[in-house]
Amino acid sequence: MKAAIPTTATMTQIDVPKALQPTDQDMHKLVYASVHIGTKNSDKLMEPYIWRRRVDNTYVLNLGKTWEKLVLAARVIVAIENPKDVIAISARPYGQRAVLKFAQYTGAQSIAGRFTPGTFTNQITKQFREPRLLVVTDPRTDSQSVHEASYVNVPVIAFADSDSPLQYVDIAIPGNNKGRLSIGLLYWLLAREVLRLRGTISRTEEWDVPVDLFFYREPDEIEKEEDKPAAFATEPEMPDAAPVAPGVDDFGVVGAGVVPSYGEPVSASWDGAAAPVDQAGASSWEQPTESGWTN
Repeated sequence: MKAAIPTTATMTQIDVPKALQPTDQDMHKLVYASVHIGTKNSDKLMEPYIWRRRVDNTYVLNLGKTWEKLVLAARVIVAIENPKDVIAISARPYGQRAVLKFAQYTGAQSIAGRFTPGTFTNQITKQFREPRLLVVTDPRTDSQSVHEASYVNVPVIAFADSDSPLQYVDIAIPGNNKGRLSIGLLYWLLAREVLRLRGTISRTEEWDVPVDLFFYREPDEIEKEEDKPAAFATEPEMPDAAPVAPGVDDFGVVGAGVVPSYGEPVSASWDGAAAPVDQAGASSWEQPTESGWTN
């Protein structure tokens, strides 16, 4: 008996309620971000999530299974009463910004970067935490956190590639966990589904948070964007002139608070009377003989 040849229809068959079915735009995003592209190796436990193998020996994941597990993971996250009891972890650089944004919009906690051993098991450490649910980007790179979660009986949700080990993983979401666009899109879809199940956003309206916020950005790109406003800045406005003091100061002397301009006579007495200035001799260094000054 010949084996059935997989088709595109079998790849997108999704066993979820009609209200939770993805739109065509969602599926296009998954394909454009290469979520279905796996590696050239496969794990024994990942075989149910693999659709076929390409000519270049690269495994192609089943996007229907990916969406089913996304919905299942979102339902599990929503079941946690306190969102702070959920921790998203990513030691991979491409997923660090995604976990920070996921935690920001869902109210969960995040650990971006290196995971400190003993965070879940050693109560003496400053970073000690007691989560009820763990979301990891890669079971291989985040293996330390997955192992510690198994010691304290914490369930684990993981984005799994075709070669990812699934030991101690309770819910595996098949998808490309090595691509910049793929990781960001998966976390964006998971966060959106969590908010929809909580009733925070409507399922009929588009989420106002763009998926670009979840993508990893190179440091060079950030520096270029910071330099753009300086290059296109408008001409600086001239500063306002210094305020002139009023004609009557606090002591009641008229003209004592006025700042004289260049060439104007300066008051020579306390009553505010202006001293006479010899315009003819103002430009020379010699003093007039009529002034009665003695050398």
